[in-house]
Amino acid sequence: MTTATAERLLGLVGNPNVGKSTLFNALTGVRQRVANYPGVTVEAREGSVALDSGGAARLVDLPGAYSLRPSAADEAVVEEVLLGRRGPRPDAVLVVLDATNLRRNLFLCSEVADLGLPLVVALNMVDEARRAGIDVPTEELRERLGVPVVETVAIRGEGVEELRAALAQARPVPREGSLGEALEARLASAPGACRWERLRALEAEDPQLRAEEVARRYAWITELLHQRGEEDLARARARTERVDRVLLHPVGGPLVFLAVMGLVFQAIFTWAGPVMEGIEAAFGWLGGIASAHLPGLLGELGTSLVVDGVIGGVGAVVVFLPQILILFFLLGLLEDTGYMARAAFLVDRPLQSVGLSGRSFIPLLSSFACAVPGVMATRTIPHRFERLLAILVAPLMTCSARLPVYALLIAAFVPATPVLGAFNLQGLVLLGLYLAGIAGGLLVALVASRFQRRRGRLLPLVVELPPYRWPSWRGVLLKLRVRGGDFLKRAGTVIFAVSVALWFLMSFPRQPVESGLSEAEQAALQLRESYAGRLGHALEPALRPLGYDWKIGVGILASFAAREVFVGTMGVVYSVGEADEESADLRAALRNERDPRSGRRVFNTATVFSLLAFYVFALQCGATVAVVKREARSWRFALGQLFGFLLLAYLAALGTYQTLAALGYAA
Repeated sequence: MTTATAERLLGLVGNPNVGKSTLFNALTGVRQRVANYPGVTVEAREGSVALDSGGAARLVDLPGAYSLRPSAADEAVVEEVLLGRRGPRPDAVLVVLDATNLRRNLFLCSEVADLGLPLVVALNMVDEARRAGIDVPTEELRERLGVPVVETVAIRGEGVEELRAALAQARPVPREGSLGEALEARLASAPGACRWERLRALEAEDPQLRAEEVARRYAWITELLHQRGEEDLARARARTERVDRVLLHPVGGPLVFLAVMGLVFQAIFTWAGPVMEGIEAAFGWLGGIASAHLPGLLGELGTSLVVDGVIGGVGAVVVFLPQILILFFLLGLLEDTGYMARAAFLVDRPLQSVGLSGRSFIPLLSSFACAVPGVMATRTIPHRFERLLAILVAPLMTCSARLPVYALLIAAFVPATPVLGAFNLQGLVLLGLYLAGIAGGLLVALVASRFQRRRGRLLPLVVELPPYRWPSWRGVLLKLRVRGGDFLKRAGTVIFAVSVALWFLMSFPRQPVESGLSEAEQAALQLRESYAGRLGHALEPALRPLGYDWKIGVGILASFAAREVFVGTMGVVYSVGEADEESADLRAALRNERDPRSGRRVFNTATVFSLLAFYVFALQCGATVAVVKREARSWRFALGQLFGFLLLAYLAALGTYQTLAALGYAA
């Protein structure tokens, strides 16, 4: 991670669920980016903060931690960054405390204060604390810590300007006397540049000092708080617990979770339609303009490259942006309300039975967006075997790249038949595909865990359940901007490159125009004899048992660069330009495609569901393979995962097609 020399570097630390990310968004706005710490693969966010002094600083959002001595790998980064072992040492630290739970939060704050860095404290959620009748000790904290303490309500942006002023004036404050006379005397003679390093040096020689240090810190916290507000806080938490009795019920909880997820996936189809139609119309207009004006400049071949390769290929993927944004928007709301933390408890017991635990829930949930950050998020798992198991199954979670493929095939071949009033068959099929990926991941984890006899006992799941809150709309929208930007970046780079390469493979070698052939017949001849056609025909014998022809084979092969390329590939293969699941031309082309030998429809029910089954399990992402190798530190693991899931996808597609064909659905 690098920082400009003209900017101050600020670290943002805090326990999980204290509103740290919301405060980061309020301070930085859109002036943020994703970065990695040198030497590790923990993803971070950096943002530029305008200070009250008129200058600017770079704010680094460090992973949430309960202590500077954590058990998980990503939390260990906090101490290393604050000590300057992972790049430049921060010039100051902003510690975020939850005003409703100061007893737990102040432990980390007391450790950070011992680092000797300038410190500013953001006392967040003071509105919730006061509604619960808690006496917030702002002045006492200022006096005892000797640092600026600013009351904030991050979700509404309250206190942000005061924080800017405090950060601009942050200065180091000496900290002595909080660990008792005996330990303080030993600290004075220990080696180290700050109290924290001297304490670490002493405890390396005498590990029993750790227990004394912890006891002293909590004694200092108890003296500061004087047990204030705990009865009122207990009453406030009782309201949350009443809701949890329903949402965490062994039977009702999973049913509510499935119903919520069902509504999310139904909304993907229901809400996105009008926007997708507008995007499709825009790309259609752009393609028409290019077709009308480019032949004179670029000729027929150059115009084909722009219209079919670039506009058609990229447009076929961009049109799915509304569905992806809706998915992330709704999941972001659920996360901000505190519901997703409850989901970790709901899945902990079933995950324990397959060698995982509730700790794997967040990494696996992240994989629904993209397996790359999901695999990286496994660094929060302290147990090595569980971490490797989570890395193994993360790509089976249905990432956003699969959504365009699912949406195309479901919209084209599954009727929108109403089911149970609020749902229709399309939304339920999509939910079923997501559940199939989850079930496949659990099955793989179960089998793998049975082969590992010495995996050791998993640690019990301990995670704090935050109170239910209104979501931060600004924070959710900022996450959408990042996710949408990542998707468009892929459309503008990887998918663009694949679309152009695919156009080349289908356009060369050029076939001479034969008399007596119609334009459509000449185009079919060109495609059949092209490099792509030859490659597809070479793969066809292995794909025939799955119900696929050589054209589907070309689409599958292209999608190993990026799954969503399949949709654009079908648009190019069938020469329909800007193709998506709403495209009447592409639907007609898929529905009317016939096997020249048997006369049967290629895209029959058996073939469509076989193709869906293939995409549920296939690992078609080069970036994921690279990250898995880096995290598992083994090419053998990464390549074994790649080819193992390819075999699993083939067998799943084979079983699906042959079963449905036997039932008469291959006609």
